[in-house]
Amino acid sequence: MSYESLFAPLQIKNTVIPNRFVVPPMGTNLGNEDGTVSDRLIAYYQARAKGGFGLIVVEGVAINETGRCIPNEGFFYDDSAIEGHKRLAKAIHDEGSKCILQIHHAGRQTNPGLTGGQTPIAPTRIACPVDNALTREITTEEAWELIEQFGDAALRAKKAGYDGVDVHGAHGYLIAQFMSTHANKRTDEFGGTFEGRMKFPLEIVKNIRKKCGEDFIISFRFSYDEKVFAGRTLEESVVVAHLLEQAGVDLLDVSLMTYASTEYMSASAMLPNGYNMFATEKIKSEVSIPVMAVGRFNNVSMADFAVSSGKADLIALGRGSLADPEYPNKVKEGRLDEISPCIACTQSCLGYILSPKVYVSCLINPVTGNEAEYPFDKVDTPKNIVVVGGGPAGLMSAWTAAKRGHHVTLLEKDDALGGQFRLAAIPPTKHEIAAAIRYYITMCRKYGVDIRMNTEADEKLLAELKPDAIILATGSQPVMPPIPGIRNEKFVGVPDILDGKVLPGAKCLVIGGGMSGVETADFLGEHFRSVTIVEMRPEIALDEEYTPKVFLMQRLNAHGVQSVTNAKVTEFFDDGVNYEKDGVIHELRGFDTVILAMGVRSWNPLEEAAKKVCGEVYVIGDAEKAGPANHATETGLKAGFAV
Repeated sequence: MSYESLFAPLQIKNTVIPNRFVVPPMGTNLGNEDGTVSDRLIAYYQARAKGGFGLIVVEGVAINETGRCIPNEGFFYDDSAIEGHKRLAKAIHDEGSKCILQIHHAGRQTNPGLTGGQTPIAPTRIACPVDNALTREITTEEAWELIEQFGDAALRAKKAGYDGVDVHGAHGYLIAQFMSTHANKRTDEFGGTFEGRMKFPLEIVKNIRKKCGEDFIISFRFSYDEKVFAGRTLEESVVVAHLLEQAGVDLLDVSLMTYASTEYMSASAMLPNGYNMFATEKIKSEVSIPVMAVGRFNNVSMADFAVSSGKADLIALGRGSLADPEYPNKVKEGRLDEISPCIACTQSCLGYILSPKVYVSCLINPVTGNEAEYPFDKVDTPKNIVVVGGGPAGLMSAWTAAKRGHHVTLLEKDDALGGQFRLAAIPPTKHEIAAAIRYYITMCRKYGVDIRMNTEADEKLLAELKPDAIILATGSQPVMPPIPGIRNEKFVGVPDILDGKVLPGAKCLVIGGGMSGVETADFLGEHFRSVTIVEMRPEIALDEEYTPKVFLMQRLNAHGVQSVTNAKVTEFFDDGVNYEKDGVIHELRGFDTVILAMGVRSWNPLEEAAKKVCGEVYVIGDAEKAGPANHATETGLKAGFAV
């Protein structure tokens, strides 16, 4: 397929957007700590412009000191910010893409640690359910001052060379708070009625148009459904869209959710591809200006259908653009198998933003956020590289090294590639992982990796291959703590269940409530098994990312999965366990199948042998340190560049 609709230009005002692919505004934390533009941030956006995205909406910048909601969010309340954004806008334009800047204020969805110690402001003194910080209700006069500040920020964006601005009225931030009955209980001119609630955003649009002129694009992002009780729904959003068009908005950027329903923004694979498409179509049918759709359009055919059938004019690929900055170019060139897929895990995107890691990346493509550090230049002197292990770490290191020009041989002892990652694709909503493994295999084959299946590596074989460097990605093995009765041939491991080697009985006991255990319980529940989880920590699923965890817990509840927490297993039996809780021993018996999911430990049996063969040895992934999949791909990438 040619996907012609996705590559048709779109004119908005005097700006011609070369195609329908959009990088939507996503906080990356790649800017400097003081809120200025960094070289790292420029490299990130430049890679996506070079990759063929027609429009890039640069992530939100705060319009005043209280507006920030993530640590390195850009400031845009001072003219000194203009110069850095000139560099950023020029870098994007030089690659042929158009760009607009999102202007933003967090309102109540922040905390004093991000606002310089100031109390978060809001239309009404109601704390954000997630940030849970006390707020200050702004006065009518302050509301008018904020309107001016949004206009001033837009003018700075014009001076910086952007083609327009995206006004952030979505996701429960300040403008959205004014628009919603969920957060706005005011009785002045900015509340009380639908018209009162809409006055704040409409006055902002008018202020921007007055200050920036007719040829400057004004995009407005709003949530068509806030997914909270008494929040806005599609019925009202159709009218919102109509009023925004009348006020002078040129592009509607349609999203959904607030912080209280974040699971619908960075959605897991629980939600289908294009899950916002039909709501967007309804809004588009009521206005004459272009409409942008967002929501897991990592299926190219789905994106093409949305545009060709008139459901949307532009397609925003949020995490899809994180996973592959070259997405549009690969589609245009017919290289669909080479698209690095988003697996909707949120581990290295949303997960990193909310952790000490700080900046955004991608589990499948850890080059994201590190573009300048990994240029993929060809090596001057190719080496003979041997990679042992075909899991995500081994596959990543193999194709990375091969792309750089090395001769790579990958040894895999089993008859299938992917390691434990392959089995991780089996539980409900985890199917996208299979696409990631397929992608890694495709890239290995493209760059000539010699893949040898059913091949057990040992010192003799390594020596025969005469490597200049060896990368060990031998993975992990299950933890077997010294608990009486644990070594029972009747017990099974998670791989036995997920790989279809064992058919579990009707009543299953899962020992271990981490990611492996709970996702196996989810799988068993889907297959109508009665499941109980025993976990020694205070909660199950503590290592699951927030977004997929919300839906996972709903499914576990629907399946009737039971859990016993703060429970330390003291003895195993054929049909159950004894466990200690609060100093008391309890018995849990009568199960048909006992499944061990007590974690894994590094498995690295070849390091000494490898060092005898050559002087350059790297240990990566679980073989180095048992951990999540993003650790595997990140260490694989580093090794592929280190050799």
